[in-house]
Amino acid sequence: MKELLRTNDPVLLSLLMARFKGEAIEAIVFDAHMSILEGSANAIPRRVMVADEDFSRAQAILEEAERT
Repeated sequence: MKELLRTNDPVLLSLLMARFKGEAIEAIVFDAHMSILEGSANAIPRRVMVADEDFSRAQAILEEAERT
């Protein structure tokens, strides 16, 4: 797996995960539950990881999402 993105933006995370699911791209959000440890300060960005073979398609979806 490769890291595609680090972000604290829950809207972007939700959008990407929905788009990836629709495109049958395997993706996992790491550190999603770290707010318990950090006190909900959003100090630890969430990491979006995708399968190596899906990385280029996922990157194109990310770029499109960032333009909108």
